[in-house]
Amino acid sequence: MIKLKFFTEEEFKLLISWITTPELMVQWSGAHFKFPLDQEQLIKYSSFANQENSTEYIYKVIEADSDEIIGHISLGRIDRVNESARIGKVFISPAARGKGYASEMIRQILAIAFNELKLNRVSLGVFDFNRGAIKVYEKAGFQKEGLLRQTNKVKNEYWNLIEMGILRSEWHEQTGPGKIQSNV
Repeated sequence: MIKLKFFTEEEFKLLISWITTPELMVQWSGAHFKFPLDQEQLIKYSSFANQENSTEYIYKVIEADSDEIIGHISLGRIDRVNESARIGKVFISPAARGKGYASEMIRQILAIAFNELKLNRVSLGVFDFNRGAIKVYEKAGFQKEGLLRQTNKVKNEYWNLIEMGILRSEWHEQTGPGKIQSNV
């Protein structure tokens, strides 16, 4: 079991320690940050987040039993007029991978999006080679909506991005309204 709590400056050094290569940086953030990740970039990223009516909520992921921070996730591009948002910057610490935390992170962020914020649509992008993440997203109810070819150049290789989305009606079909509560 995990809890999502707002990401604060106290967690900057830990997140920086996880993003150790340019490839990990691109997988985590696309083109939003430049390697190496540093405090200045994280201050800019988080300065307007996690406030009432913010367009971005940024979370640290805490393993409930140990209180250890094991990951990071954001719900951004929140558009209250069109009732949509985008999941991004999903990361699980290397030591916590393969333990089912990613599925729980996605379930909880969707509970926030659909049950608390009352959004209608949530999207995300995932690189086509990240089969494990794609399985997690599909299990949560996301559908593939398209392929953006060669969106990111990493070293001398181009990466393709799969766009995925889920609607509130699909989420509620799967979970029942209000069944899954967030632990924020």
